[in-house]
Amino acid sequence: MSDNKRNGRGLSGKGYYIALMLCAAAIGTTSYLYYQNARQAEQAAVQETVSVEIPAGTMGSDDIAVVATQPQSTTAATQATQPAATEKKPLQTVSPVSGDVISGYSMEALSYNQTTRDWRVHNGVDLAAEAGAPVCAAADGEVYTVYEDDSLGYSVVIRHNDGYTTCYANLTEDTAVMPGDTVTMGQTIGYVGSSAIVETTLGSHVHFSVTQNNEPMDPAEFLALGSG
Repeated sequence: MSDNKRNGRGLSGKGYYIALMLCAAAIGTTSYLYYQNARQAEQAAVQETVSVEIPAGTMGSDDIAVVATQPQSTTAATQATQPAATEKKPLQTVSPVSGDVISGYSMEALSYNQTTRDWRVHNGVDLAAEAGAPVCAAADGEVYTVYEDDSLGYSVVIRHNDGYTTCYANLTEDTAVMPGDTVTMGQTIGYVGSSAIVETTLGSHVHFSVTQNNEPMDPAEFLALGSG
């Protein structure tokens, strides 16, 4: 009888400890599951934030996010500092001498030459002037050449803007300019002479001719471009 009681107490004591251990295990398992769920939820929240704000692979561990700013337009500043276009001035011209036209321009029809007694074209105009009178540049330019022509005698050729070239012939040998000289409108470049052997019957004069881009043009049209 006493043995049964002792056995009963032993079994009861063992059952108590077993139950206590099961409760502890249940509490530990519940705590572990709660911790795991909380951690997974936190990681998911962090991943969602990163995927929205910072594209994957675009920032390293040392990168710092900055706020992008729109670049300022430099158009207004460029326009303010850009120099205004210089307005091109029209070519100013003046007659090389003040005398009358005694033989006109004729490149489209033949004209009779009193000296050579034949019909030929005439690429310029002959302007009456006293022998030795100064001959001036018809416009600003640069002296291209000074030479003696076989037919028109001592000549000065000046180049101007826009492809214009003027030639002054029947001058004296002692011209007032040299090739390469820069001249201004009205500046003396030579003197009226009698060196043009094909125009000796015309008397004292200047043979004045003009080309634009190497094409002959009426000197009257050139002088009409402007007056000084």
